[in-house]
Amino acid sequence: MTATEDRPALLQPLPPTMQDRVLDLARRRAEVLAGPGERATDAQRARRKLTVRERLDLLFDEGSFVELESMRRHRATGFGMEDRRPPTDGVVTGWGTIDGRAVFAYAHDFRIFGGSLGEAHAQKIHKVMDLAEAAGAPLISLNDGAGARIQEGVTALAGYGGIFRRNVHASGTIPQISVMLGPCAGGAAYSPALTDFVFMVRDISQMFITGPDVVQAVTGEQISHDALGGADVHGGTGVATFVYDDEVTCLADVRYLVSMLPAHSDEMPPVAGCADDVERSCDRLLELVPADPAKLYDVCDVIAEVVDDGEFLELHDSWAANVVCALARIDGHVVGIVANQPKVLAGVLDIPASEKAARFVQTCDAFNIPLVTLVDVPGFLPGRDQEHGGIIRHGAKLLYAYCAATVPRVQVILRKAYGGAYIVMDSRSIGCDLSFAWPTNEIAVMGAEGAANVIFRREILAADDPAAARAARTAEYRSELVHPYYAAERGLVDDVIDPRETRTVLARSLAVLRTKQAPVSCRKHGNPPI
Repeated sequence: MTATEDRPALLQPLPPTMQDRVLDLARRRAEVLAGPGERATDAQRARRKLTVRERLDLLFDEGSFVELESMRRHRATGFGMEDRRPPTDGVVTGWGTIDGRAVFAYAHDFRIFGGSLGEAHAQKIHKVMDLAEAAGAPLISLNDGAGARIQEGVTALAGYGGIFRRNVHASGTIPQISVMLGPCAGGAAYSPALTDFVFMVRDISQMFITGPDVVQAVTGEQISHDALGGADVHGGTGVATFVYDDEVTCLADVRYLVSMLPAHSDEMPPVAGCADDVERSCDRLLELVPADPAKLYDVCDVIAEVVDDGEFLELHDSWAANVVCALARIDGHVVGIVANQPKVLAGVLDIPASEKAARFVQTCDAFNIPLVTLVDVPGFLPGRDQEHGGIIRHGAKLLYAYCAATVPRVQVILRKAYGGAYIVMDSRSIGCDLSFAWPTNEIAVMGAEGAANVIFRREILAADDPAAARAARTAEYRSELVHPYYAAERGLVDDVIDPRETRTVLARSLAVLRTKQAPVSCRKHGNPPI
């Protein structure tokens, strides 16, 4: 008889009860929520950054977040990895609600392996991305990671490939939002670049393909992380859509953006209650916009006057400021607004402005957001730098985006609209549904003075008083071809309206176009000039 068999039955270890199992589960869950310990959390706070769960609490409705694979651990060996297997593997994934609507998310935990991506980490992200697309719900990534996990080698790189492929597959199907709350270096930076919107926070977030050490080794240049790829840098390059001073404000605006987007491409954007009378007269417009086409004004004041409660969300406000792209509501319905900005470069279209507006038009079209285009454009920016930089190709991006857009499109010409820039800014000839003009509009191949200089060049040079001859011919050209009703007489605008009626006209136009049906193309896809 063995010692165990000789022991009285009462001394035999009892199998765990259900209560024991539940207590063990609670302990394990507490371990997950506690994270890697106070030391790592203190280091995170020393960088003036929130922890991953604090961020998720700010992003989602209280108590709504449901975590997936919280107990997942990596299975790598070597380099001491087998001795360090914390739960979550450095990324928290799941779903919750924002204003009651389902949203999926993944968030790096910099406290665990610096938020670096390994095999298990990547598989968690892949799973939540697949779920978001299958469920038809927005996907938000809270990025705070050091890139590929070197100890796991090529499997980490393959993990990024899977993320990129899913970003592209979901593009235009569900909204994808990247929130940069820490470093994002190397190939990792391509995932945010593939998403629809990128948020960055000053001082704590950076993005670059090669870091300062590599830059110094290759070029000899010494540069800081922020100077190389900080929030303000990418606010100016167009990589960052929005830039903020702190995480709390940033995440509040992520919630606000989600409130203006549909869950997926087969759904209309959410409609909000509107206490702002759509029939109200916009009297301030008569003062805001000078009749003289050479005088400057801020088109953002015009936008604020016509949208609900004067509220709008401007995208890329630090990049290509000569064109304004904004999301707003008119009569409670979300609209995308593209407007030339006369106070910056007189509102001309150049390479950055064309790219910015084209991207915005495509985004609105993908997510069923009607487009309102406010036109006050003197043309494309001339010059060798623009021509050598490919203004023809870049300007064609905006032209292509408008021509391909199937959402309701309404154009309002405020003042000047000259040359090819008039055509590109959603003119009737490229398919806008309704076009209106203020009585200050000037639609022409070019300004009256420039046209007179071309047409009557010899006559003006031969005149005894060239200045007087130029003025007379300019006045003649303006009265014949550039007067406010010339385009209306030829059906190129639907009506010339009182500026004070702009809000009402837009609301009524968008309402009647809400059931617009676009023909379905049988082609695989177009070939835009990207």
